[in-house]
This record gives sequence, C-alpha cells and structure tokens, in this order.
Amino acid sequence: MASVKYSQEHEWISVEGDVGTIGITPYAQEQLGDVVFVDVPKAGRKVAKGEACAVVESVKAASDIYAPASGEVIEANAALADAPGDVNAEPMGKGWFFKLKLSDKSELDGLMDQAAYDAFVKSLG
Repeated sequence: MASVKYSQEHEWISVEGDVGTIGITPYAQEQLGDVVFVDVPKAGRKVAKGEACAVVESVKAASDIYAPASGEVIEANAALADAPGDVNAEPMGKGWFFKLKLSDKSELDGLMDQAAYDAFVKSLG
C-alpha cells in the first residue's frame, strides 16, 4: 500500500517501493484557483530535494513545484499539457505531476503525514 506524505510547500508524494508520485494538495489547488497551464519535468532529469522542478499556472498566479525528495524523474504526466484542469478536478488523482525513482528514502522522514498536514493547513488560518 502506498504511503502519502506532505511538504510545507503543499506538495504530496505517494510512495510505493522506491517510486514516488508527486502532485499538489487540494489546499494548494484551491489557493491557486483555475489551473490553466502545467510544466512538468522530463523523464531522465535528476532533481534534488527542495529543487524547483515544475510550474503550475492559474488565473491568479504561477507557482513553482518543489521536489519533496531527491531522485530521477521516470515519468511525467503529459496529459496535463492538454488537460491542466485535472489538477483542480483530481489533485491527488489524475492531476499528478511526475514520478520519481527515489535516491534516498530517508529524506521522506522530514515530511508530514495526513494528520500533521491537516493541522499545518489549519494553522495557516
């Protein structure tokens, strides 16, 4: 079963084995409003934890998406080029951004679980 962790930048990562699928949280997509464009990293790109590696643009703003862990991009969600609204409709489903082959799973230890993330979002008022 996949375990899901959250970053303070409102990314989620769902981990199965040594592969993590990354996207933005429902809270993040609500703050952005209607998503009109998504730029995802290409397969083969190596990213470091905390590195800006994707961009999501909405009618309100453009935001960088940061890698919640280090690794190599093994798949990008190409469907988002034609259907960026998937991010609003299903941010934790078909609106995922990219998949990483994780290089250091211990980096996930600093991320929040669902309960901690929910408390974090509440604290933002």
